[in-house]
Amino acid sequence: MCSPNQPYLELKDLELVRAGLGKRLLSVPDTFKHSEIVTLLEEEFPKLKNLQGGWMFYKSTGGGGRRKLTLIPTDCDGYSTRLLKSVSNNGKNVLFVVPLQEQLSIEPLPFESVEFAKMPLSNCMKCGRTIPLPLLPLHIEECKTTESESVNDVTVLDDDDDDDGNVIGAIDQPSPLQIDLEQSSQICPICQISFPNDVLPYHASMCGEGGRTFSGSDSPSTSTREELPGPSTAQSSTSLSAAWKYETDPQKASRMFCAELLSQSSDCPSMSLQINQFDTLDEQDSTLISFYKMNSVNWSVPLKCRLTGDAAVGKGVNRHILSMIMQKLKTGFSLHLGSTSTTLFEGEKNHRVPSASAVLRDSNLFQMAGRMIGHSFVHGGPCLSGLSLPLVILLTGGSSDSAASALTLQDCPDLDHRETISLLKKTELTEQESTRLTDLCLFWDLPVPSSSNRDWLFQQPFCFQVLGRVKSQIKDLRKGLKETGIWPLLSQRLDSHQVVFPRESVMDITAQTVLQKIAWPKPVDDDEDNDDCIAVEIISIITSYMRRFIEEASPNMLSDLMKFWVGWEVLEENLVLEVVTAKFPVAQTCFNMLRLPCHYQSYTTFKMDMVMCLQSVNSGFGLI
Repeated sequence: MCSPNQPYLELKDLELVRAGLGKRLLSVPDTFKHSEIVTLLEEEFPKLKNLQGGWMFYKSTGGGGRRKLTLIPTDCDGYSTRLLKSVSNNGKNVLFVVPLQEQLSIEPLPFESVEFAKMPLSNCMKCGRTIPLPLLPLHIEECKTTESESVNDVTVLDDDDDDDGNVIGAIDQPSPLQIDLEQSSQICPICQISFPNDVLPYHASMCGEGGRTFSGSDSPSTSTREELPGPSTAQSSTSLSAAWKYETDPQKASRMFCAELLSQSSDCPSMSLQINQFDTLDEQDSTLISFYKMNSVNWSVPLKCRLTGDAAVGKGVNRHILSMIMQKLKTGFSLHLGSTSTTLFEGEKNHRVPSASAVLRDSNLFQMAGRMIGHSFVHGGPCLSGLSLPLVILLTGGSSDSAASALTLQDCPDLDHRETISLLKKTELTEQESTRLTDLCLFWDLPVPSSSNRDWLFQQPFCFQVLGRVKSQIKDLRKGLKETGIWPLLSQRLDSHQVVFPRESVMDITAQTVLQKIAWPKPVDDDEDNDDCIAVEIISIITSYMRRFIEEASPNMLSDLMKFWVGWEVLEENLVLEVVTAKFPVAQTCFNMLRLPCHYQSYTTFKMDMVMCLQSVNSGFGLI
């Protein structure tokens, strides 16, 4: 272990990192060719994009890179993963990217540069700036120098001059003990209070469990709410305007809040999420989990998603991936953790609660789920619907008593326990039922049922089964939600809870709402120069097929129609419909446009092709 005054990187290495260069650990797939390797390096080192004169790989046989470098010649088709593995001892030796004709600048870059976008962030305790973590040791040294210079320039004037007429200066210098205490303390990420290093782990384990009192404008209507874990959002909330607080419509208020949150980070480097279409479901889910397990991330920065192996780009890809994430939160991830299911939520619709699995909890998957929910909401994506009302109360900071009072039998995910608990409502029990109920109470360390304590017992098993067993999971979910920046909305607008966590029935799309959002094609005057002009009669036939298809579709099919049309199941305001000369229906999700072929002679054929298209919504796009 190194002390804070002895960073493990040398000064020269830190200077290279500050210039956007330095050492990186890259994972290069076995199938990568020269052009893909170049693209990977340009994403990691953006300065290579503008480099003139080319570059090549070099290697060193030892000495930590201090010996003479040796050129690595290319194959006839350039560098490949196979070649790089062979010359680097299967990735164990360091390879160097060396410009051939132009020298790269090693001038320090601003901390907001795109080169540092992927780095975790941390706050400087002296100046309060947010600094990329690998550059923090270098910044601390610069910050100390700047502070000492500014202190030496300060002169405090005394009211009394000395006999010679000279001004007496007084400067408070920190003692060595004070400096040592400052360097050995850290800020708690939950409550943002500084604690000594040896006290912080104990404090962090308890922080967020107590209550907190809101005052002034911080409290929407209640006086006491539970303290939530996670990084503080006080700084971001104070910079938001108050317009969203006074909007009467909770839907509009939520959109206004998210728009302001996104506008604050609109100039920040975008965050990239790339899913490989050729990977297995397990590998794709591992990519999503790794992405949302990143710490110290600003989730309101611009998002750019890409499907490797698919030519599609733009907003439609973002919508597709956010929709896929919300769907996986409901149905589970394709990961094999022994005999444990990876379904994070269990139970029936509108009564889903977190899984009590210890493996899922210890894997921090619920904190990840909270980030997914908040991230999708901030970017206007689908919400996680169908959660139990007591769970929503706890997630949004409500009290345990309020959550317990909202419990129903349907909130208990275990059908056997639900049936046993329901026996408490029966006036007369058989001997077998009485034994069954007694065994369950004793197993949960509860008293034996009697006529005087049945009502009390009816609530206690509920609280334990639905809330008590998953207390840590709920805490992690709240922590993930706070990290996405939406906590000011949840804490100050109680009516936004139904927007962030809607009921399943609210999310169901109806045929009437879809038909009202469609901008139907208008007849176009015949033009001899326009070969794509479709007759009005044909347009009428195709649009009538489409109207009939929507009216006959089930809610699930309408949801798939929206995914095919715009990229996700969120109903957009303007759905553009066109009739064109084509073979199959084609959607341009970025423009909310659906193009229907004009060759259909019967509704049966039209419906068959539409159903085929809707079945492909989870497999990508296929077009740009």
